[in-house]
Amino acid sequence: MKLFYTDHFELPLPESHRFPMDKYRRLRRHVATAEVHRQDVLLVPPAATDEQLLLCHDGGYLERVKFGTLTGREIRRIGFPWSEKMVERSRRSTGATIAACRAALDDGISANLAGGTHHAFADAGEGYCVFNDAAVAIRTLQAERLIRRACVIDLDVHQGNGTASILQGDWTAITLSLHGAKNFPLRKIPSDIDRPLADGTDDSTYLDALEEALERLETEHQRGAFELAIYLAGADPFEGDRLGRMCLTKSGLAERDRRAMRWCRDRSIPIAVAMSGGYARDIDDIVSIHAATLRIASTFCGRPEC
Repeated sequence: MKLFYTDHFELPLPESHRFPMDKYRRLRRHVATAEVHRQDVLLVPPAATDEQLLLCHDGGYLERVKFGTLTGREIRRIGFPWSEKMVERSRRSTGATIAACRAALDDGISANLAGGTHHAFADAGEGYCVFNDAAVAIRTLQAERLIRRACVIDLDVHQGNGTASILQGDWTAITLSLHGAKNFPLRKIPSDIDRPLADGTDDSTYLDALEEALERLETEHQRGAFELAIYLAGADPFEGDRLGRMCLTKSGLAERDRRAMRWCRDRSIPIAVAMSGGYARDIDDIVSIHAATLRIASTFCGRPEC
């Protein structure tokens, strides 16, 4: 399996900043030494180009990001201080999802060791998201005529409002989101399939809701086969997450991953996995959850028992 990483393109943050940027470096180091990934390949992706970003993002917004002319309000909405390194990091993270999608078309499954920036809108960033990697990746592959129809399976605890906004009303790009009903963002943009969940949701309730959502996605697949799925495997539904407000265990999250990937595999849909959010008090918990997702992806081999 090809795994794309960008952690060496650092986004400088103040020490007091609550975004756990170091999780990406730790995750890549884990993958590099884990026996299960011995035959997998770690790769550095190309940066997303202006041409690719403009398939989803407003030209004026892109210019403000590139040249550091975002307003104070825009910067606060993103949650990261502007710097040239922030721009490069955001391009690379988006490029990693594009690269993972290309690899998935060839190999069946691939992953971005970051990504899942689902709060970025066409004309604005939000919630630690500058560019919308899933939307840009889908539009890029569609523009290149590599795929016609795709879906986004968003299992981050926060609703994918930016992705829903960019892809809204498009039959060729279907969005699914399981998320906290009362969690960020306060203003939800309707996905094609939304399943809001209560604070305190446990493993059993979550997995039942996932099955219901996938049944609805099956109806969409029957209307026209998906040729790609982008899976946002957020670590933030975890019971120890500072921002998640749900009560999923690590075993419950692993079962979530198996069910989402199995649904795609059983329909021969290539899968590009992105890590998305994770804000546990102990950064090692975030890394172990993401690592479990990648372990499952790497061993997903087409056998029924996988």
